[in-house]
Amino acid sequence: MLVKNQQDFWSGLMFMALGAGFALIAQAKYSMGTAARMGPGYFPFILGVLLVILGAIVALSALRGEHNHEHDVRHFDWDILILVIGSISLFALMLNYVGIYLSIVILILFSSLASHEFSFKIAVFNAIFLILFAWLTFIKGLGLVFPTLPIPFAEWSSIAQVVIPLSIVAGLVVLVFKIKGSK
Repeated sequence: MLVKNQQDFWSGLMFMALGAGFALIAQAKYSMGTAARMGPGYFPFILGVLLVILGAIVALSALRGEHNHEHDVRHFDWDILILVIGSISLFALMLNYVGIYLSIVILILFSSLASHEFSFKIAVFNAIFLILFAWLTFIKGLGLVFPTLPIPFAEWSSIAQVVIPLSIVAGLVVLVFKIKGSK
């Protein structure tokens, strides 16, 4: 059996592995409950199973059709993985210090750098859309309390005072080079 689309095949396997991991952890560490009375592990378990199913569909679809050399995987782009995981980690670290709005802007701008077709205008549009979506859904709709504005720098923990500014500067340097490279 020849894989026709390597990108989809490996993406499908990754989805399946992540989904299985989520489902197994949810089942092992949290009570499941029932559909009528869901426990804390029920929803993550269902999402994990759905991710496994989605991954199987994507991986199996990669086995059909014509072989396309454009979708061959020659090497793994570690820089993309680092940008995406790093931007999510930075978002989580920044949320309590700079608020949800600025955290979303940094998350979107930095994770957008992972795209081979990076566009600053589209990244800004996505950030604005996600800020409005988060405000409408979580703050207004569900009534969740998130810090919205930055707290004074002096009140940050010593680790946050070092890690957040250095991460932002590093991300901005990459952003500037990416913008200059796309012109």
